[in-house]
Parts: sequence; C-alpha cells; structure tokens
Amino acid sequence: MSRIGLLPIIIPQDVEVKIDGSEVVVKGSKGELYRRFHPDMSITIEDGKLIVTRPSDNRLHRSLHGLTRSLLANMVDGVSKGFIKALEVHGVGYRAQKNDANLLLQVGFAHTVEFSPPPGVDITVEGTNRINVIGIDKELVGTAAAKIRAIRPPDSYKGKGIRYSGERLRLKPGKSGKLGRQ
Repeated sequence: MSRIGLLPIIIPQDVEVKIDGSEVVVKGSKGELYRRFHPDMSITIEDGKLIVTRPSDNRLHRSLHGLTRSLLANMVDGVSKGFIKALEVHGVGYRAQKNDANLLLQVGFAHTVEFSPPPGVDITVEGTNRINVIGIDKELVGTAAAKIRAIRPPDSYKGKGIRYSGERLRLKPGKSGKLGRQ
C-alpha cells in the first residue's frame, strides 16, 4: 500500500485548483502551474483536499499513485510558497555575480562562465559566494541548481568548487607515500 499516495493534500486558502480529466492547473499567489498526469490516476477535490486514487493494485498503478500525489503536493507548495535551492562557491578567487538575469561565475577557468537560467527560474547572489535558485516549479529549480553545480563540482582533495548549501564532502587524503623516502 502506498503510504504517500494515500495522504490527502490540503489546499491553502489562496490556491485555486482546476481538474479537467488528467490535466491539473494550480493557481496561487506566486504563479500558475500546469501538468498532465497518467489517465489511470483519479484526482478529486473533497472538503478542500486533493485526493489521488488508483484503479488497481498492479505494479504500474502502485508506482504512479505515490508519484502523482508527490507531484501534486509540489505544485500546491510551489504556487503558495515557492522553492529555493542554495549553492555555495568555495575556493580562492572563486566568485559569483549577477549580470541582468544571467549568472557570471569565476571558478578557476581562464574565462568567466555565464549561466542563463531557464524561464520560470530566478537567480540571486548574496555576497560573492552564495547563489540562490528560486522558482515555483521544484523540478526546474533542482535542474537549474544541478547545472550550476556541474560547471565546477567540488574537488575531492581540496573541496574547491560549487556545492549545495549544507552538502558534506568527504575529502581524500593527499599523497602520503613521500614521507618514507629520502
């Protein structure tokens, strides 16, 4: 039994949900999201709550049940609160700055790397080493943050690079074979 799929999604006061068959439109104070779900999943609104039900217990329907509920919950959270993914830039001379809508990164290359965010995603820079990726679509925010991190992932020896805020790195020890030789 899907534990996640069975949980109802409470719809906040400022959020409006429209269901047309397998298509769902969620409107809120931050914006509007649209998504088409698998036609076998049944989505209904009862007493200000979204409820997802599945037609049978076969493997496909069980896996779609929790997925559909999670995607709907993310849509409702996104249009009411929004999502933020924070990144940190570590390294001597490494810095980030904003140029119009684009992000300029100096991360150890001979040139400055320019990243332009996809539509629906906004980027803010705090100081010179903290980047916030903000948006209402959780999938887009996570993808944009992953693309920024992929420009210069953290080095496994010194830890230099771009990492998620709160990400813990396991640094490798350096060369230790030199100590015994002379």
